[in-house]
Amino acid sequence: MTVSSENGVSSGQSSLTGLAPLEAVLFDIDGTLCDSDPLHYYAFREMLLEIGFNGGVPISEEFFIDTVAGKHNDDIALVLFPGDLERGLKFVDDKEAMFRRLAAEQLKPLNGLDKVRKWIENHGLKRAAVTNAPRANAELMISILGLSDFFDAVIIGGECEHAKPHPDPYLKGLEALKASKDHTFVFEVCIFVMPS
Repeated sequence: MTVSSENGVSSGQSSLTGLAPLEAVLFDIDGTLCDSDPLHYYAFREMLLEIGFNGGVPISEEFFIDTVAGKHNDDIALVLFPGDLERGLKFVDDKEAMFRRLAAEQLKPLNGLDKVRKWIENHGLKRAAVTNAPRANAELMISILGLSDFFDAVIIGGECEHAKPHPDPYLKGLEALKASKDHTFVFEVCIFVMPS
């Protein structure tokens, strides 16, 4: 909205009075609550190196970002092991176990998380974690970060009809919280579109 001054010149300032009141927040976990990608990258790199993937050359961060980061494990299994889904799924399960061992020792909250948590609690907002991480990973990360009692719901993309970036997990989060998309703020690192 543009505000006009006495001389009829637009100031270009916007008004926040038209915004709907906030009632809920939805959080991705990886990248918004903690920086877990370095742990995932390390686990993938080491385990793929161990099996001679890529001719025994360690995968690059670029390969990790383009091929693996933020994707659902079923999709990762198909990309890394085309034609051998069973092997791919076993590999990603083993990789997730390695990630959990690393996370138990090294996972830290992102700077400012405690302030955001307190602000949300002080404003009485409903909250849910919405992630493509396997449930065991999600619950471990939430516990390590001291957020086990913070979230009203934990939505796992793999337990929905479609994982993220499809909006199904977020819609399920809204449903679990009985919240409107018009009154909900989403903390997310990937791009997705909430349907109208």
